[in-house]
Amino acid sequence: MMMQTVRAPLSHPVDIAVLRPTQMTVGLREVETRAAKLKTLAEKDKGKFVKKHVIPVVKGPKDKYYVIDHHHLCRAMLLAARKQVSVTVVLNLSRLEKDAFWVFMDNRGFVHPFDDEGKRCGYGDIPKSIEDLADDPFRSLAGALRRKGGYAKDTTPFSEFLWADFLRRRIGRKDVEKNFGASLEEAYALAKKMDADYLPGWCGPVEEEG
Repeated sequence: MMMQTVRAPLSHPVDIAVLRPTQMTVGLREVETRAAKLKTLAEKDKGKFVKKHVIPVVKGPKDKYYVIDHHHLCRAMLLAARKQVSVTVVLNLSRLEKDAFWVFMDNRGFVHPFDDEGKRCGYGDIPKSIEDLADDPFRSLAGALRRKGGYAKDTTPFSEFLWADFLRRRIGRKDVEKNFGASLEEAYALAKKMDADYLPGWCGPVEEEG
C-alpha cells in the first residue's frame, strides 16, 4: 500500500503593514506578553518561529490580503520589531466586489466586526491595518482564562471573543484593568457555572458521584 504524500501549504513572506484585519480588537495584554517572548528568541530561532507560524489569509478585492486568524501574533510581531510574517492564501476572492466580499466573509465566519464594547459595527469600521486594532481587555481576560483551564480550546471561529463578551456582561472593565489577577479568578468561577454552558469549549462543573 502506497503512502499518500501530505503537502504543506504554500507560504511566502509578506510585510505585516500591508495585511488587512478581519476583526476590530485584540487583547493588548496578551499581545505584549507574546511580544516579550519573541524578543527573547535568538535571531535564528525567530526565523524558525516565523516559518512554523504561517498566517492564513484570504485574497480580497484589489489583491489585498485579509488575515483570518492569528491577529494577536501579527500584532506581537510588530511590537517585537518584526516586519514580516509568512502567509498562506486559503481562498482567493479577489474577483468579488467589496460588498459581495464582506457578505461572503461574514457568512463563512471569517469576520468579526465588533468593537471593544462588544457592539457590532459596519464592515467599513474595521481597521485597515494590524497596528490600528483597538485594545479589548476582556479579550485578554478570555485568553488568560483558557490558559488557566477555564474552558477548552475550540475550533469555533472567534470563540475567545464569545467568552470575552460573556465576561464583559458580568465583570466591570475598570476591575479588569486595575486588578487583572482578581478578575481572572472571578472569570474562572463564572466559567464553571451553567450560565456559560452554551459557549464553545465549556468544561462545566465537575459533578460528584453520589
